[in-house]
Parts: sequence; C-alpha cells; structure tokens
Amino acid sequence: MEEAESASYQVAPLSPELWPAFEDLFGRQGACYGCWCTHFRLPPAVRRENNRERNKDHIKARIEAGPPPGLLLVEGGRADGWMQIGPRGDVPEWNNRGRVSAPVEDGDDRDPTVWAISCFFLRPSARRKGLSHHLVAAGIDHARVEGARFLEACPITHSRDTRSIGLFVGSTRVFEKAGFETVLERKAGRPLMRLTL
Repeated sequence: MEEAESASYQVAPLSPELWPAFEDLFGRQGACYGCWCTHFRLPPAVRRENNRERNKDHIKARIEAGPPPGLLLVEGGRADGWMQIGPRGDVPEWNNRGRVSAPVEDGDDRDPTVWAISCFFLRPSARRKGLSHHLVAAGIDHARVEGARFLEACPITHSRDTRSIGLFVGSTRVFEKAGFETVLERKAGRPLMRLTL
C-alpha cells in the first residue's frame, strides 16, 4: 500500500456520534445483503428470522450501548471503511465450536484480553487501495491501548479475485503483512491467525 493512499484517512472507534457516517457507508441495503455486521453477533435462527431493518436496529442498539464495536475509516466526514474489532465475547457466533474461528483455548471467548477482528466492509469506490491494511494497523494499536493480549482473525486465503463474498472476513495476506501468524487451520484456506500484543 502506498502511504499516500491512506494518508488522508482517519480511523475512529464507532461511537453513537458516528452513526450517520456508518449508516451512510452501509447504505439502504445494509451491506452484505442486509447483514449490518450482525452475522457473528446473532444465532443462525435469529438471522433467518431477521430482515435488514431488525439487523440495523440490533447494531444501532449495540453501538449506543458501547463500548465501540469496531473502527470506521473516515475521510472528510465520509466513512469509506469499517472493521469489527473487540473482545471475542462481543461476537458470540465467532466462537461457535463448529466454526473455523472457534477459540484455540477453553475460556478464550470469555477472556476480555483475547480480541478478534471478525468483519470488514469497504465502500466499493474505496476498494483496491490498501485500506484494509490501514484498518488492521489501526486495529492493532486500538487493541493494544485497550489492554488486549492477543488479537485474532480468521481470514480467507484467496486468489486475486477480490469479488469473493468471503472477503468480509479479510484476506490472509493482509494479516500476514501485519505480523499475524497462523495458529491452526481447521479448513483449507481459512487459517485462524493470531498476533501477540
């Protein structure tokens, strides 16, 4: 990534004051087919019942309750990117034992110092500019300041086809470049990666 590509962006924790920018970024459809970044927050049965409006209400209530559930990438008041980051316990479905992102050790999902980067969303016009790298770097700093010991991710190893729907979890190469190392790989192409802070 060229430093100039991201120099004009600021990264801020998503507080209630930034809701309008987040809402604008996700658009009328709510990003990723109306998910509103609730995929790892809600059980599958609830997700099947929900529509995009209920998902939107859920994430808005979570943002209002605090602490910030992620980081916004903002330029001139407009959000161009989002990364969900926080303690593993804040994204319960990410810890589901049947998922490739399940905890390594018993209790990691209840340990407030074991954090996860679980989702990304970039405005289509902001893609292919290296902004995921910028978000991850800011996330590392944020997690460290908040007292995290470990920061984990479960990205997808993919070809150069950036249209892959699975990219909402991030790209393996982004995390490798940030210093994350593979802890285990329960499914080919979906490593569970960790950075010790």
